[in-house]
Amino acid sequence: MPEQRETQVAIDKFLQYLAAEKQLSPRTIKAYRRDLDCLEEHLLAINVSALSKVDETHIRRFIADQHRRGLGSRSLQRLLSAIRSLFRYLLREGVVSNNPAINIRAPKQERRLPATLDTDTLNHLLSFKAETPIAIRDKAMLELFYSSGLRLTELAELEWSALDARSGILRVTGKGNKTRVVPVGRIALEALEVWRRERAGIADFEETRIFVSMRGNAISVRSIQQRVAHWAKVQGLPQRVYPHLLRHSFASHLLESSSDLRAVQELLGHADISTTQIYTHLDFQHLARVYDKAHPRARKKPNK
Repeated sequence: MPEQRETQVAIDKFLQYLAAEKQLSPRTIKAYRRDLDCLEEHLLAINVSALSKVDETHIRRFIADQHRRGLGSRSLQRLLSAIRSLFRYLLREGVVSNNPAINIRAPKQERRLPATLDTDTLNHLLSFKAETPIAIRDKAMLELFYSSGLRLTELAELEWSALDARSGILRVTGKGNKTRVVPVGRIALEALEVWRRERAGIADFEETRIFVSMRGNAISVRSIQQRVAHWAKVQGLPQRVYPHLLRHSFASHLLESSSDLRAVQELLGHADISTTQIYTHLDFQHLARVYDKAHPRARKKPNK
């Protein structure tokens, strides 16, 4: 078998492993495929035709080349993560003797704080009257996003069997096929019950997803994004509004009132608390504003 073909076969087997054993989503597998195909093209261009011949210098050249082409730190980190995972798998399978990417780090990027909506703006966004089937469905989606801090794909894939309305809890399957239990607020539960009754005359008989299109089949993530943006425009919000913005707002508002980082980590389904810690910066900004307004020593002196 030609070495070029051996490289592609190795990548294919790795992706099959991610899908079968790690249970990563098709979207994540596609991203791995894109990154590793890019690595293979680079290796072929510099006459390195087999993964067993790759060393640290080759990976550094690849990352430097991608950086010159304009890839930012986040994209480079993603590339390196995919390469490390590939060679970790190949080490386990005995294909290579070392992981050439293990000691390579992408340039550090400035960590941007996630955007959020304040409570008044969110209340205004959610205050529209739901008088049509589409509006009733959208109301339930928006209320659930903000009530439970769901990711876009998590909401799109929800089934009625995941909701215990009596107890006010929802069983959510998140990244890595991990399941967590999140609370659902009273207003969101009421909106879901109204939608359940309306949905009965719309959904296909065998459709189990909570949210469906007006044709009766499961609604797509793209359609959900469009509906969120639609209501932001209707309600006159000046900024761009998208599902993850509601998740950010959910996390920020919880921390503002509770400061319980571990609880917020559990509710968001973050594997690493460092991912959740970015919201503490938002919380500090809120506290700093309160301090500036309230503390006598923090107030600016009036102009004389």
